[in-house]
Amino acid sequence: MNMDKLIIGQREFGSRLIVGTGKYRDFEQTREAIDASGTEIVTVAIRRTNIGQSAGEPSLLDYVPPSEFTLLPNTAGCYTARDAVRTLRLARELLDGHDLVKLEVLGDPKTLYPNVVETLAAAETLVKEGFKVMVYTSDDPIVARQLEETGCVAVMPLASLIGSGMGILNPWSLEIIIDNANVPVVVDAGVGTASDAAIAMELGCDGILMNTAIAAANDPVLMASAMRKAVEAGRQAFLAGRMPKKSYRASPSSPTTGIIAPSEENNKAA
Repeated sequence: MNMDKLIIGQREFGSRLIVGTGKYRDFEQTREAIDASGTEIVTVAIRRTNIGQSAGEPSLLDYVPPSEFTLLPNTAGCYTARDAVRTLRLARELLDGHDLVKLEVLGDPKTLYPNVVETLAAAETLVKEGFKVMVYTSDDPIVARQLEETGCVAVMPLASLIGSGMGILNPWSLEIIIDNANVPVVVDAGVGTASDAAIAMELGCDGILMNTAIAAANDPVLMASAMRKAVEAGRQAFLAGRMPKKSYRASPSSPTTGIIAPSEENNKAA
């Protein structure tokens, strides 16, 4: 049995991969990719996805029910603390008091880079109202620490810009955040393929949230399966501990004791 659980707040999860629900062909493909990913947490953009607020329209909950998955309502598309707080209050009403949420407050529509000032303000309000806040942020270690001190249950620094697929551009900042955090660190945004996911986990991240990397792949379901394996492999490699790097120095993989010396080999040949 795998006892290496992801713990967020008071909840335990067997999978360290969190996936989004946007950009798929339809809800059927969304569900297929989610199943292939092995995820237990599914994030939902309240402003863009119907989970009951649009009566008479297809609802994501018909395909991804809360009885099977932990839903993570998010504030994608919000540019102020006020809008983000209002959106998550709505999500709590729609989901019968659900309190685990993902906060993101964007700085501009072109880069989708986080506005950390508004993010901190929203986080403070939400924590006071009893929300369990997982928060999207920049890879600034100081901001990450401030968000943790505010009471967020997980900090979610970007690897690179949302939807860019550029992978991890600043591993050193991520390592600083990881080394100093007392809550889970979940990479959010920028992962493009399985190797990016594995690298993030090898750095010591507690989990990864992704959407576009799966949904925009030529075969989203197959990519979801690949991401599942990459996250698991990266986590195992981190726990195992890699060998030290040795510049300009080889190290034979076979034993160096008890071997036959060249002169002995020549004598045997004679």
